[in-house]
Amino acid sequence: MSAGRVGVGVIGAGVISNQYLENLTAFPDLEVRFVADIDQERARAQAEKYGVPGAGSVEELLADDGIEIVVNLTIPKVHVEVALQALAAGKHVWSEKPFALDRASGTELLEAAHAAGLRVATAPDTFLGAGIQSARRLIESGRIGAPLTALTLMQSPGPESWHPNPDFLFQEGAGPLFDIGPYYLTALVQLFGPVARVTAVASKSRETRIIGSGPRAGEEFAVTVPTHVSALYQFESGQTAQAIFSFDSKLGRTLFEVAGADGTVEVPDPNTFEGELRVHGADGQESVASTGSTSSRGTGVVELARAIRAGVPERASGEQAYHVLDVMVSTIEAGESGLPVEVASTVQVAPALPEDWDPRAATLA
Repeated sequence: MSAGRVGVGVIGAGVISNQYLENLTAFPDLEVRFVADIDQERARAQAEKYGVPGAGSVEELLADDGIEIVVNLTIPKVHVEVALQALAAGKHVWSEKPFALDRASGTELLEAAHAAGLRVATAPDTFLGAGIQSARRLIESGRIGAPLTALTLMQSPGPESWHPNPDFLFQEGAGPLFDIGPYYLTALVQLFGPVARVTAVASKSRETRIIGSGPRAGEEFAVTVPTHVSALYQFESGQTAQAIFSFDSKLGRTLFEVAGADGTVEVPDPNTFEGELRVHGADGQESVASTGSTSSRGTGVVELARAIRAGVPERASGEQAYHVLDVMVSTIEAGESGLPVEVASTVQVAPALPEDWDPRAATLA
């Protein structure tokens, strides 16, 4: 087993790469060695911006023996293709969500990783942040009694008003369910365990949308996926959760509540790494500060790197990501059929992080 810092290469130099590279280059347990993109000039610009020594093609990145983890920030429809390339080159993979677009490709990816003795981990890693970890510790402590049900909501007008290239966010592999749903569903799985059954309705308000900013402002593009999804999730544990994921509301807001036998906790937005908890019980309301890591995108890459070095399972595992994918595909199927859909997959939820876990600590000598 290797020792020391873990070499990282980033594939994809789009908008999300800014958040990743800002953090990855600051985490002492990682060494970011290369940025690759189809547009190699864009890759070089990002590498220069964040002080990464190498930039160029995907082939060059995969040929670098010093890179152990490939961070896959490509668009959803090529996530699996790029991840399989990385595995074939002997690299572990951290991929942006979604894990895959369908069950077959997700299964192929998991099987390829297992056959190669490599790991494939996937965003979101927000559940590793202080907000969700603190909520999990509070619920597991019995503060609200036995947890019974959850209510989650994410509604917005959609990202086309601010994103310069939003087309892919309204195509297969995206929409509010596949783009934002993984944050909420991963958090729910962390709190309640695996999902067993889904009932849902789904709709699309408009066939096209118009880009609102950037050089393509005013350009019209097609919408090919549902932009509003309402679902009821039943968990193997017997608990339930109601969820709404929408790009069809002029009122932007989020909500995440868990109700227990003795109280209710308002959980921070699972698309963030921190936030205050509010507990409602017989004695009124109390605010509870979250504790733990408040670092942003890339936290999961550090956790993966440390797990590799320690020879233990990573928390943002491919198995968890596949289960969330299975739940999302089942949600779409339920919305199309009008019938409940049984979720075939399951997952063993990893233990909560230690409260003092810090991605910015230097732990790999």
